[in-house]
Amino acid sequence: MSDTTHTAFDFQSREPFWQAEWKQRNVFAVPDVPPADRPKYYVLEMFPYPSGQLHVGHVRNYTLGDVVARYKRARGFSVLHPMGWDAFGLPAENAARERNVHPGKWTMENIATMRGTLQRLGFSLDWDREIATCLPEYYGKQQKLFLDMLAGGLVERRDSSVNWDPVDETVLANEQVVEGRGWRSGALIEKKVLSQWFLKITKFAQPLLDTLGQLDRWPERVRTMQERWIGRSEGARVRFALHSPPSGFDIELDGIEVFTTRPDTLFGLSFVGIAADHPLAAKVARTNPAAAEFIEECRRLGTSEEVIEAAEKRGFDTGLRVSNPLNPDQTAPVWIANFVLMDYGTGAVFGCPCGDQRDLDFAHKYDLAVPQVLLPDGEDAETFRIGRKAVSGEATLYNSGFLDGLAVAVAKKTVIERLEGMGVGHGVVNWRLRDWGISRQRYWGCPIPIIHCEKCGAVPVPDDQLPVVLPEDVTFDRPGNPLDHHPTWKHVSCPSCGSAATRETDTFDTFVDSSWYFARFTSPHAPTPTVPAAADGWLPVDQYIGGIEHAILHLLYARFFTRAMHETGHLGLDEPFDGLFTQGMVTHESYKDGANWLYPEEVERRGDVVVRRDTGTPIQVGRSEKMSKSKRNTVSPVEIIERFGADTARWFVLSDSPPERDMEWTASGVAAAARFGQRLHRLVSAVAAADPIDSAHGSAGDDLRRATHRAIAAVTEALEAFTPNVAVARLHELTSALAEVQGKEGGGFAAARREAASALCLLSAPMMPHLAEDMMAVLEPGGELVVDRAWPEAQDEWLAVQSVTIGVQVLGKLRGTIQVPPDAPKDDVLAAAKAEPNVARALEGKRLVKEIHVPNRIVNFVVAG
Repeated sequence: MSDTTHTAFDFQSREPFWQAEWKQRNVFAVPDVPPADRPKYYVLEMFPYPSGQLHVGHVRNYTLGDVVARYKRARGFSVLHPMGWDAFGLPAENAARERNVHPGKWTMENIATMRGTLQRLGFSLDWDREIATCLPEYYGKQQKLFLDMLAGGLVERRDSSVNWDPVDETVLANEQVVEGRGWRSGALIEKKVLSQWFLKITKFAQPLLDTLGQLDRWPERVRTMQERWIGRSEGARVRFALHSPPSGFDIELDGIEVFTTRPDTLFGLSFVGIAADHPLAAKVARTNPAAAEFIEECRRLGTSEEVIEAAEKRGFDTGLRVSNPLNPDQTAPVWIANFVLMDYGTGAVFGCPCGDQRDLDFAHKYDLAVPQVLLPDGEDAETFRIGRKAVSGEATLYNSGFLDGLAVAVAKKTVIERLEGMGVGHGVVNWRLRDWGISRQRYWGCPIPIIHCEKCGAVPVPDDQLPVVLPEDVTFDRPGNPLDHHPTWKHVSCPSCGSAATRETDTFDTFVDSSWYFARFTSPHAPTPTVPAAADGWLPVDQYIGGIEHAILHLLYARFFTRAMHETGHLGLDEPFDGLFTQGMVTHESYKDGANWLYPEEVERRGDVVVRRDTGTPIQVGRSEKMSKSKRNTVSPVEIIERFGADTARWFVLSDSPPERDMEWTASGVAAAARFGQRLHRLVSAVAAADPIDSAHGSAGDDLRRATHRAIAAVTEALEAFTPNVAVARLHELTSALAEVQGKEGGGFAAARREAASALCLLSAPMMPHLAEDMMAVLEPGGELVVDRAWPEAQDEWLAVQSVTIGVQVLGKLRGTIQVPPDAPKDDVLAAAKAEPNVARALEGKRLVKEIHVPNRIVNFVVAG
């Protein structure tokens, strides 16, 4: 019987039908405290920003998570799989300014749209746990966490240098400074010192670094990125005395303290570089207009390490000189340098050009001395000269007094001991990691729960006055933070003394919102930030899924927040995510007509040419790259759902490539996925129509039974290994095996077909859940929902290999193959090999010299004559 004669899967009506069934039965809900009779499994994808529309990158991310959730549920786990919205942020404020709509209204409308799309995709989400970070129910608990951290010594307020946009009157993140100008206003950015709130993440620098090695279910790449960001380095703090300072400079007070990881190269001192924000630079600028101008130029560069590193290295000679602490007769100039950061180390570096390429380039540019103190292995001290490349690799010290002849590691230890003995330096551990500045001059964010009083200072908002709710009656007709301009909201009485006071008008960095949401999901409607029994019962997240672009900040902040919540009594663990998977991007060709980008639906392929659909004009086709709204190479999942169904979209994003790699979205690939789903539905329908449920097993169907159980084992192994593309391939194979025996009568074919069809329903359910439910309803009318059925188990008797193929050689040349039982006796194998017709002809008339038998692999006859 052909599998093409049965009805197709009507996804337009059946997918909503099955979604309604799941919702009515509330099958994806779990209690706040995991049940004791089942193991728990917490699956979480990084929650989305509600920008208005999902894209197929979202589809891939959430489909991967849903496959894990449905599979683990079928394996008997109680699965927590929630969804929420990272709903605060600058885009909503920009929309308010540009469209004259309140950020809250714009955000909630977007959430409704995106929620609808997620629901149409059939994800197994517990929607009763939905959270949005812009709602007081969430951010009020976040304010409580902040106040507990403040009480616990994990929060500090201090002055900090920031990127200030003088037109928009706001602080900008480093990423929002483009070529020294505000990304939105175009104004030249200023460095400005403001009082900011900081979370003391550096308190946990060492444990954050140490436990990376325990996260063995995290990608190595991510752990390496975090290790570098934390940036532990050992070195020394060294004090350089100013040499013959001009009047007004106090030698005792105006020395320069430098952190260096290479104290062994102090005899190679060429210059000392200080940051533009260094106090000594400010002192110079007060009497030197040229220095002041250079400092302003440095400030316009911004604060981003990446920008500073890429910029041309420039400096300004202050005219001051310092003495080498190991050799006071040696002096070096002090330069203000644009590549020195005030918030790393001490805001000052010493330059040793022979051992550092950046220092060497700077020295050559400004014609500074290049003392040679590092001798590469294999070089002669009499003839070696530094050229345009600094020394790298193994070397020994020379021209360095008491350090001469020492290897670098030994020299470091020796010189630190000498500096400590002289009282001019000491060994230290330094960190690249900086405390987390969380103050943002924004309206659309979580209010920082602090009241400023002239008498009492910064006063925490009392718990019974939480949440501090954002006012809705704000306007965006003026630059700056609308909370500063609000006529009443910020004016309050001091909770401590009752005097007139003002609220903090800065709001939290939105990274704060996403740093603990995984914990809130365990009890999303509780009156406290967490319920310990629920949080400690579900956490850590067993499988976390999201993009590699969040490998550093979000994950590091979440790890810090978990430790901080542990220290303040809200959690009983330190690490939030046991397993982490970073999926690849979804890419698509870009299309351009002259200067205008076109959406994929605006073009079509006619033969080898891509043209505008409306005019037939040939257009330029760009490479396949990450989907972006700016290049319009995006595909709406809604269009795919309406044209092909949700299961087709899910199947395609799983089948094309390993999930950690980028995948290209193609119309032909989507169409192929749709065809396979329809074929599978017809095939199972054919089995249901032709084969009785109580069919008897027989040996004729044994090959199909073996294929079924091998598929069960292979799909199970693939899903355990997080390789759904492999599972998809195995399901294609089982589908083909079932199709091959359609219509064959007797001998147990009917029972084997039913077993294979049932397995296809269950094995495909994590990937195509609607189709699986529909096929099972056809195969077993009135039976249990697939979503409530146990995962099939492969039976060992059908996994055993029945025969092995052995190559037979004569004088090393393959002459034939034989099929024998695994581990067959040597004599039986040799007899079968000799009987193989081609082998027999090759042996005819020859003298057998040697018989070589490699069990289950090969036979080789060595002959003569």
